[in-house]
Amino acid sequence: MEKIPMTRAGHAALEAELKTLKSEERPAIIQAIAEARELGDLKENAEYHSAREKQGFIEGRIKELESVLGLVDVIDPTKLSGAVKFGATVTLVDEDTDEEKTWQIVGEHEANIEKGLLNIKSPIARALIGKEEGDSVEVRTPGGEKSYEVLKIEYI
Repeated sequence: MEKIPMTRAGHAALEAELKTLKSEERPAIIQAIAEARELGDLKENAEYHSAREKQGFIEGRIKELESVLGLVDVIDPTKLSGAVKFGATVTLVDEDTDEEKTWQIVGEHEANIEKGLLNIKSPIARALIGKEEGDSVEVRTPGGEKSYEVLKIEYI
């Protein structure tokens, strides 16, 4: 199986989610199912069916998290330097609009574009890999061609 690169912060977040699911969510849903069963006829018991559906989701997410965490290769960006690679925090300027953007390149399971966490498999991240400060980057995105200049590379 292929290792999954992930930052320490991403790894910690997935472990915290798994712990919450196992120690809080799972026992709560088991209790909800038990209470719904006590109400009688299960065929027409909406609370029971809703609780069972939620239990299926929780159990599926637990299995997914355990699988991902078993394959994680935790990478500490603070020990890296140089050209853009996994874990880099990159500040770019759009060459057409002069708009600055800052993203950290992270694994797909911790990516969140609203928080500035860019999936390593995204077109922009793939185009940035290996670039240096001052380099120009051409990226083909779903919205069309974009040109960026790399202003700053940090490993924090």
